[in-house]
Amino acid sequence: MDRRTAKRFKRGELGVDGRIDLHGLTLDQAHAALGGFIRREHGRGSRCVVVVTGKGRESEGKIRRETPHWLNQPTLRPLVLAVTEARTRDGGTGAFYVLLKRRR
Repeated sequence: MDRRTAKRFKRGELGVDGRIDLHGLTLDQAHAALGGFIRREHGRGSRCVVVVTGKGRESEGKIRRETPHWLNQPTLRPLVLAVTEARTRDGGTGAFYVLLKRRR
């Protein structure tokens, strides 16, 4: 990823092509939903998506804590270029921007 795209991604300046909300799901349901969503959006050619996890009741929710690990698993890693915390308008600390690799 070039420096300009990386900067725009971290600032939340890239257009959002898709969004999924994992609130209220169990860990297993959230993991399955996230995997399906990422594969589907990559297949559509989406570039930047928002994954809303929520903040959790304690200092950090279970889904929020696990999401980066799920995105780094061998099944999704080839589709994901970068992950960063979302800006306040897109969910803040309770959401992530996920930059998907381009289809070749």
